[in-house]
Amino acid sequence: MTTTTTATPAPLGSRRVDPSAVVARTTSHPSFQETWVQTLAMAWRGLKKMRRKPEQFFDVLIQPLLFTAMFAFIFGGAISGSVSDYLPVLIPGILAQTAMTVCMATGVQLREDMDKGVFDRFKSLPIARIAPLAGPMIADLIRYGIASVLTVATGLAIGYRPGGGVLGCVGGVALTVVAGWSLAWIFTWLGTIARSAQSVQGISMMIMFPLTFLSNAFVPADTLPDWLEAFVKVNPVSHVVSAVRDLLNDGAVTGEVGWAVFGCAVVVAIFAPLAVRSYSRKM
Repeated sequence: MTTTTTATPAPLGSRRVDPSAVVARTTSHPSFQETWVQTLAMAWRGLKKMRRKPEQFFDVLIQPLLFTAMFAFIFGGAISGSVSDYLPVLIPGILAQTAMTVCMATGVQLREDMDKGVFDRFKSLPIARIAPLAGPMIADLIRYGIASVLTVATGLAIGYRPGGGVLGCVGGVALTVVAGWSLAWIFTWLGTIARSAQSVQGISMMIMFPLTFLSNAFVPADTLPDWLEAFVKVNPVSHVVSAVRDLLNDGAVTGEVGWAVFGCAVVVAIFAPLAVRSYSRKM
């Protein structure tokens, strides 16, 4: 007896998919243009989330007003003799503190999305691995900008008069936004390695408070003990604060500005690949 095997034809309008082609298409590396378009799509998703959850702007809208007024009137007389003399020292420090607080939320929100399974949907898409990470960070540039502008506006309302003029203020705000965006990569990396959003927030607070308060953000470094002054001088936040002070108060592009920009570039060069690698492993 002869057995004949007949292949069942594929239904009309369908085609057989080669598994190797699927793997090749999924694991192929998108071009720079495709990566940029995908990143912008993720940024648009982040903006829509902000619109649907306006409570994400509470730290952006309230913190600059609260901390600027509170620190100025409580510590102004004790540190500089008057509020008006303390504002040129305080405003750049508040800008740095606000930027770090706002960018800390990036890692927390990333971890929340990963816990909800949102990022599981991205692993089936042939998109660049950096797009789901960089996209929300581009959207957060709006939050950094709003927080920085409100801080300067609050300072102006209580008597701050920046010697750098309009260009100095624009430069100081721009540097603050760049610094916040670069530091956000640290918290993004933490969001990919931590086990929960609560742990991300706890670790981020332990990083933010020492870097902010053990700097020259609120007091002159030469008033501190020698051992603490040595740490303050090497603290990267101190360089950012000094650079913003030079721009706001004097309108001068000094060496501190160059060091601050260089430090931001180093942070991105280190933590952006770490975040992408950790995220890819979890995918």
